[in-house]
Amino acid sequence: MSLETLLPKLEADHTPHATELTALSGLTGTDRERFLAVWRTLSIQRRRDVIDQLADLVEDNVELDFSSVFMVGLLDNDVQVRAESVKALWEYEEDDLIGVLLRLLHDPEAMVRAEAALGLGRYLLRAELTDRDDPTMREVKSAIRAVVHDEAELPEVRGRALEAVGVASDDWVRDLIDEAYGRGERRMAISAVHAMGRNADTAWLPTIVDEMSSDDGEMRFEAAVAAGSIGAEEAVPHLAALTNDDDAEVQEAAIAALGQIGGSAARSVLHSVAAEQKDERVLEAVSDALAEADFIEDPLGFKMYLDKSVAEDVDEEDDE
Repeated sequence: MSLETLLPKLEADHTPHATELTALSGLTGTDRERFLAVWRTLSIQRRRDVIDQLADLVEDNVELDFSSVFMVGLLDNDVQVRAESVKALWEYEEDDLIGVLLRLLHDPEAMVRAEAALGLGRYLLRAELTDRDDPTMREVKSAIRAVVHDEAELPEVRGRALEAVGVASDDWVRDLIDEAYGRGERRMAISAVHAMGRNADTAWLPTIVDEMSSDDGEMRFEAAVAAGSIGAEEAVPHLAALTNDDDAEVQEAAIAALGQIGGSAARSVLHSVAAEQKDERVLEAVSDALAEADFIEDPLGFKMYLDKSVAEDVDEEDDE
């Protein structure tokens, strides 16, 4: 569908089919202005629906680009539209978003502040992977650090800020995680364990393993996720125990973590789980984990190619 056909439908407050919304991909110039004029007339629920549908579409098809729409959503007067727009920009890499996210750290709504912190965390991750260290990144770290230290801020927001900055390798980040974990606040302790995983330092492993036995299901979940992020084989026996956890989310997190770690021990556990289980949910999780292990161990598919070549050679010899 063209933009000319879509905009009247939106103006009439009709719910377009998801495929019709692809007309909003790559909006620039006058097309963007035309869309913006219509957007301002839409009801709150319609704006929420559009943002949700676009987020689903871009997750399924990375060639679609709705960043212009999501950028508009960041300035919306509805909290849900603003928060969902931040999340939807998870792959956006241009620096022009950083300033907006820094302002949203002071949004009136906690949900938006928390998502803004996580959004800035994605930039910090890219900075770590590319060894980027410049005034902009230092400003981001300083702003998020201030949120973590802000006693007047809600624990949920402070926790998300801690998770975001956990990826940074600065010495003060380790101290921040340690301090948050030791404070005795449930929300901050859970976020600290999440941050340990993002920090990817094996020194955190004893704490993470201890928390796999926590009575708190959310803590066990985060401990499993953190173990997978660190990727240490020492965690495999402890994750194996969690594959039988009563909490389905913890169970799936443990299975996924085993896939991230990979190796013969993790694979053995995954095959055992598959042999013992009949639950389709668990079997699908194991299948995904084994595929992840394959990719981590052989990202370019060389082993599969060699195995196939050997099999073809054998077939040729048999034919002779």
